[in-house]
Amino acid sequence: MDEIDGGPTIDLRRYHDREHLLLASYATHSCDTAGRHHYEPNHPYRGPFARDRDRILHSSAFRRLSGKMQVFTGEMGIYHRTRLTHTFEVASIARTIARALRLNEDLTEALALMHDIGHPPYGHCGEDVLDECLSQDGGFSHNRFALIIVQQLEKRYQAFDGLNLCMETLGGQDVRANKEAAAIGQSPNLEVQIVDAADSIAYDAHDVDDALQLGLLSFDELSELSIVQRAIKSAQTRHATLSLSQLRPVMVHELIDLQVSDFLRESENQLLTHEGKSSEELSDLGLRLHHSQTIAKERTELEGFLFNAVYRHERLLPVREAAANRLMVLFDKLVERPERLPLRFRQRSDSYSPRIATGEYLAGMTDVFCDRQYQQITSLAAGPLADW
Repeated sequence: MDEIDGGPTIDLRRYHDREHLLLASYATHSCDTAGRHHYEPNHPYRGPFARDRDRILHSSAFRRLSGKMQVFTGEMGIYHRTRLTHTFEVASIARTIARALRLNEDLTEALALMHDIGHPPYGHCGEDVLDECLSQDGGFSHNRFALIIVQQLEKRYQAFDGLNLCMETLGGQDVRANKEAAAIGQSPNLEVQIVDAADSIAYDAHDVDDALQLGLLSFDELSELSIVQRAIKSAQTRHATLSLSQLRPVMVHELIDLQVSDFLRESENQLLTHEGKSSEELSDLGLRLHHSQTIAKERTELEGFLFNAVYRHERLLPVREAAANRLMVLFDKLVERPERLPLRFRQRSDSYSPRIATGEYLAGMTDVFCDRQYQQITSLAAGPLADW
């Protein structure tokens, strides 16, 4: 057995043997990792992807997700999802799918915990604003910013900036590289694909839940959608009598369950003929897991309905416009006066540009922190703003 810091360690060959026994050949196996940018010795009892999961979980950026709204802003109430609660829900669904398909649960969970870490304040509105503000600098992408966070902005280790995550964990967030791979017929590894599926399943179902709870939608409106009809029918089959307040959470549960069940059935059928192939071989084949045609069509119908009936709801539009205005004012004033940026962002302004540094500073804020910085910069208060 190896020794680290003078103490005995668990032989990681046992960890790899366990994966060999439990995981499918096409899962991403820890022993095949491409490693990290900065060399680190193996941990005594955690595999590389388990370490990534823990590093993301303990990062400052991850904790700040609790102050970032998923769709609605804090002015709409406190029931609805934050980025943090959404992330945990995605991780739960993704782990379930990974276990059923015998994929790498540690990598899946790391990818799920990281998937929204680069989102700015004010939900989708915040991303739209920053994308417009940074249009001459390549725009804003929460996926790209997530990589900047975990490779540069997080400061937890003396030896290097960032979290020094494995290449596979970083690769799941690298949309540009995945698009380039798709152009030559390659697909992301299966763990990345199921996190994408879990994210979509979670936000569709939970946006329905939040909108119903906040009174933005009614059951009558939703009942016109095929996939909701399925979920309500299943809920009523399982439970003879349900009041409207009882039906909502049961229906949301059924909405998630029917999508996960359908995805698993289709995925298992797709993978039947690929036993023995590696993750890399399936990527080269361009295999992409998917829902059945029926459920895929019904999900598209649901998402189109949510976009028009919820995201553009008359109660949301003025709140979103006010939030967008605060973010734009902050951006413009800080670009004009970059000396008001916190020290590390002033340094990044010197290395890149005031626009890019300002965009990064704003993107890392929580909703409430952004409100406070707006109040400070539009008041007579002088001096640099606070760092998040």
